[in-house]
Amino acid sequence: MTNEFVLEAIQREFPESIVQYSDSYGMLTIEIKKEEIKKVIHYLKTTSLDFHFLTDITGIHYPDNPERELGVIYHLHNLVENFRLRLKTFMPKANAEVETVTDLYAGANWMERETFDFFGIKFRNHPDLRIILNDPELGVHPMLKEFPLEDGTRTDKDDKMFGR
Repeated sequence: MTNEFVLEAIQREFPESIVQYSDSYGMLTIEIKKEEIKKVIHYLKTTSLDFHFLTDITGIHYPDNPERELGVIYHLHNLVENFRLRLKTFMPKANAEVETVTDLYAGANWMERETFDFFGIKFRNHPDLRIILNDPELGVHPMLKEFPLEDGTRTDKDDKMFGR
């Protein structure tokens, strides 16, 4: 199995769904339209491509890009071929919601709850979407880059030291 083979299979089945793709350090990364992400994941799992293992789901936040401010990243793995694939989808913060994949991968349950908890991204039709790691009274999603990383009264450090 090669990056080209997997990309061609997805392009053939979903020609309008791919926004862009890249080959970062040998791992195929494909950005998929938000409305199509679950269909593509379903296809990857149920066809001969055999992506039967969901390694991770996480969020990402780009506050300087309002149309693509929040994203969900899926890492899939074909264990037989030892082939890994990264799928991404982006959305504005006001519409931060994607379809759950818990019906495809049971392990997605915890990962989607964690992503909701830390980034505020909702997963439609999730069986139990609630805060699990943070204090429910917190009222914010701590992984969003909206909060200073250091105490504002400190003069020896600023956010530039943390990549902002």
